[in-house]
Amino acid sequence: MSSDQITDPVADQIRTVLDGRWAKTRQALRADDRFPVAVPALELGLEEHRQRTLEMTTALTRTDLVRGGLPPSVGGTGDLGASVTGLEMIGHGDLSVFVKAGVQFGLFGGAIANLGTERHHERYLPGMADLSLPGCFAMTETGHGSDVQSILTTATHDPETDELVIHSPSHAARKDYIGGAARDARLAAVFAQLVVGGETHGVHCVLVPIRDESGAAMPGVTISDCGSKMGLRGVDNGRLMFDEVRVPRENLLNRYGDIDDEGRYTSPIESVNRRFFTMLGTLVRGRITVGAGAGAAARSALAIAIRYGTRRTQFTYPDGEHEVVILDYLGHQRKLLPRLAKSYALALAQNRVVEKMAAIDSGEVTGESEQRELEARAAGLKAITTEHATDTIQTCREACGGAGYMSLNRFTDLKADTDVFTTFEGDNTVLLQLVAKGMLTNYASDFADLDTRGAILFGARQLTTSVIERTIGGSLIQRLISGAPGKDGDDALLDRGGQLAFFEDRESHLTETLALRLRRVSDDEADSFAVFNAAQDHLLDAARAHMDRVTLEAFVTAIDEAAQGPGRDLLEKVCDLFVFSTVEANRAWFMEHGRLSASQSKGVVARVNELCAELRPHVGTLVDGFGIPDAWLTTEMMDDLARF
Repeated sequence: MSSDQITDPVADQIRTVLDGRWAKTRQALRADDRFPVAVPALELGLEEHRQRTLEMTTALTRTDLVRGGLPPSVGGTGDLGASVTGLEMIGHGDLSVFVKAGVQFGLFGGAIANLGTERHHERYLPGMADLSLPGCFAMTETGHGSDVQSILTTATHDPETDELVIHSPSHAARKDYIGGAARDARLAAVFAQLVVGGETHGVHCVLVPIRDESGAAMPGVTISDCGSKMGLRGVDNGRLMFDEVRVPRENLLNRYGDIDDEGRYTSPIESVNRRFFTMLGTLVRGRITVGAGAGAAARSALAIAIRYGTRRTQFTYPDGEHEVVILDYLGHQRKLLPRLAKSYALALAQNRVVEKMAAIDSGEVTGESEQRELEARAAGLKAITTEHATDTIQTCREACGGAGYMSLNRFTDLKADTDVFTTFEGDNTVLLQLVAKGMLTNYASDFADLDTRGAILFGARQLTTSVIERTIGGSLIQRLISGAPGKDGDDALLDRGGQLAFFEDRESHLTETLALRLRRVSDDEADSFAVFNAAQDHLLDAARAHMDRVTLEAFVTAIDEAAQGPGRDLLEKVCDLFVFSTVEANRAWFMEHGRLSASQSKGVVARVNELCAELRPHVGTLVDGFGIPDAWLTTEMMDDLARF
């Protein structure tokens, strides 16, 4: 596939669906010769690799992925969807550049744009955008990873000098794994407990200079290098400690909390908890971007492995004359094609989340419930997609045998570079718990005011029957479900509405029984942690069922919106494979809960086999539908096969 066209018209139809609303952004990057194509087995020293990554990131500063994240007041387009979509495309290329750009333009720039006000925008965003002001995002601490609300770094207002004093009170308060901190960043967006007049007002963000123009550490700032990592060698991760570092009061990003000229703290949000969740909610695009990059990397791995599988031969047919192409083996198809189907499903779900984020950012969609729904959906999709990427890249490596183990064939870099995606921007287990808590409270407007015990109590009181929130394709999904033949057995799974109902039923049952199980917390004598901890497996299963359901809804909605034609017909079959392979993976639950009989469960396995065989002739079209230019997927093993 070339960067400007697909010769297969069916693949072109599919790519149109997969590209979604920001297709122009995708096409512009496909055609841009500055695109940071990954170089397999890039043998550079750490310093050289970091310098190369900085240069390639700087080359992106004039693209939509940077302009989209800037408000029009400072020369941007304010199109956040274009920005995130652009970063997703970089996920097909050099993943060090993907992370470096994500930190600079997404996290650091996003903190200034979303937590700051006009004075911060005018002073800092232009330099952030052209990389004349390299920055970093200093949230994670050694002692508190996912528990951001409990971080130890303090920002204390000194009324005598009208300054904020940034301090790390212990080693546990060290800012850890901070992208950009080890080498390039000069300004850090530091998250700290804000203390004004002796009172702590919760976590806020302060801009703190960490290097001068010569690159030397600022007084009171200790910078150390995390050194070489499993992957992402071009990203300069570092550690920061602050010893009573003083910055002007104006460096407080004050959209949600400010200190006036009299030294008094004010905020438009009275509740500390609600204020914290509101601030973090504005930074949700970080999680969305990580999920997007992981999905892109998984699709790259599948494109390489499937193309290899259509040309690599092994053993002969009974005639003894012709060797078998390995993708003609059912076992090989089962490795790759269900993961191909899930990659399509997750990509379409990703498109919907980006659309929702853009609508909220532009003000087209308002309301706290919408923001809460986005946060939960972004958390769940990030968890499921990064988990899928780790599994898929490993499977693709194995599917290419010894060739897959060679660095020149990309899987080593894809594995190493994406491995950390499962734990940064939120550990996946923690994020799935966040999704499940949101399900329990049914995205209640006062969720931000509830601690874990309060959220459980609220959910246990509210849920007697689960309420499914259909935020994707609501009327379409309802119409299909209403026309479904029933919830049980073969008939249900052969009908699209029945499939949707089948997934909804699993989510509803898990959510209802989880709420009932947690009712015991309402007993004053109960140990709330013990009860919650004992139900954690149930909590995670409910979150996964929820994400399966909303991912299927996104797939069904995208197909419904697609133009009639063979591309849409092929996507219908891919969707079926996603449904049946998902049911197959969870058939123990469906059988235990009377949703499938033993014979029906065997039928699900048989249908997965049939769908793999039916899709086998179309794998080239489906891979081309990803829209990944050939130049981005160069591997030694494909060149070798061409010589056979």
